[in-house]
Amino acid sequence: MSELDDVAPAFVAMAHRIVWAVAATVDGEGRPATRVLHPIWAFADGVLTGWIATSPSSPKAAHLAAGARMSLTYWDPTHDTCTVDATTAWDPSDEGRRALWDRFVAAPAPLGYDPRIIPGWDSPSAPGFGVLELVPQRLRVMPGSLMLKGEGSLLTWRRPS
Repeated sequence: MSELDDVAPAFVAMAHRIVWAVAATVDGEGRPATRVLHPIWAFADGVLTGWIATSPSSPKAAHLAAGARMSLTYWDPTHDTCTVDATTAWDPSDEGRRALWDRFVAAPAPLGYDPRIIPGWDSPSAPGFGVLELVPQRLRVMPGSLMLKGEGSLLTWRRPS
């Protein structure tokens, strides 16, 4: 059992409960930018992967072309937080687009949703529908609601070099 086996399930549970993450990128001139995104995660066979349905022609896409890294933080009013620093890659394949579309449709609310609610996303092949894959490099899970009671602890993981 690895450290990731201890941290990833707690990360996925918290991220999927909170749903929305503040995501940060840096443009080609080193200027940071944040936005709120709706990632979905899977942990299977010791591998944690995330995906974001987003436009491949967005300012975020231009930032990632300059540096394919993103940091995302989830927070809720109980001060539960989790953060992932990840490398990113676009999956332009029809299979990848269909798989992410179906993953969001099949997930229970509030994590799951019908992507057709986004203007221009009438199907997985819509030009504005893109699949951004997240490969975690570092995780941090802080159950603030438990730590305030003296019952929780900080969980961290970093991808070995």
